Amino acid sequence: MDTGPLPSDLTLHLTQVGLTASSLPGALNPVLQTITGHTSASAAAYYQRRDHPASSRAVLTTEPSYPARISRGPAPLPTLPPDLLRRLTHEPDLLNLPATAHHPALLAAPIRERGGELLGALLMTRPDSGPWRPGDCHLLRTLAGLVTLVAARLHAEERERDAHEHALRALSLALEARDADLRGHTDRVTQLATLVGQAMHLPPDALGALRWGAYLHDIGKLTLPDDVLHHPGPLTPAMRERMRQHVDEGLNLARQLPFLPPEALDVIAAHHERWDGTGYPRGRSGTAIPLTARIFAACDVFDALTSPRAYKHAWTPGDALHFVQQGSGTHFDPQVVQALTQVLGHHAA
Repeated sequence: MDTGPLPSDLTLHLTQVGLTASSLPGALNPVLQTITGHTSASAAAYYQRRDHPASSRAVLTTEPSYPARISRGPAPLPTLPPDLLRRLTHEPDLLNLPATAHHPALLAAPIRERGGELLGALLMTRPDSGPWRPGDCHLLRTLAGLVTLVAARLHAEERERDAHEHALRALSLALEARDADLRGHTDRVTQLATLVGQAMHLPPDALGALRWGAYLHDIGKLTLPDDVLHHPGPLTPAMRERMRQHVDEGLNLARQLPFLPPEALDVIAAHHERWDGTGYPRGRSGTAIPLTARIFAACDVFDALTSPRAYKHAWTPGDALHFVQQGSGTHFDPQVVQALTQVLGHHAA
């Protein structure tokens, strides 16, 4: 195990990766791998501040937390406790902590924003309580400097993405406020589509686009007149044609949001297309339909069937899944149906 200075080519590589990475995992996984590969540490983790908005219902405080965001090996702690945060806040160098009943021996490097505020910390741990080698401390200081270069930028980008996501969800809730039948639909179908996307191994950027497209999939219905949106029975041919226009109108609205990725727009544009080409508005078929739209389409139909509407009772999940399975190869992508079946089976178990 090498605990001397990092080779210059490795230092340059880590710097290039960190400066060009679009996500924390992409930037910091190589850093954590370097720690465990070049020091006596058995595991390493990066902890970063997560700000909780005052409007969040998921937490009881607006104080930020510092959860483990990325780890190599078991994270030494799930989140940084208050006593460790206080010490890191005032620590100008590395913090050397002996093992306790609550954590193993730790060596921690604070990561600060430009103004000096604590943004996060690099932690490494070892199975014994012996002293850390000088080379271990030198390498952690070196890598902490690199992390400081990139973490603040990525944190700002994450906060911007979070703000966009809150805004998109607010738009979807505006539509639900017009139609009581849709209450809760957006959150449910977004969560289900995300799980199916994960089961199909979509990369993080595509998963994010799928989620954003799910929030806005029916945003064009905001333009529908009440007599169409709230019609109590089957639509007349003229009403049906007007209803179908919500896809293109939603796409036109969503294109006014410059931060939306193309895969999110695909969900809006193609979630009523069918695998066999009989859908609308373009009659696309098979893999000509974008994958995010194919995933969303199956999840959207499943949630619509299992939800009560003014014109129907809610179907059981089993009956709704059977309907989707019957549409495999005609209405829906067979691989998406397989992934949806897998996801629903796991969550029903």
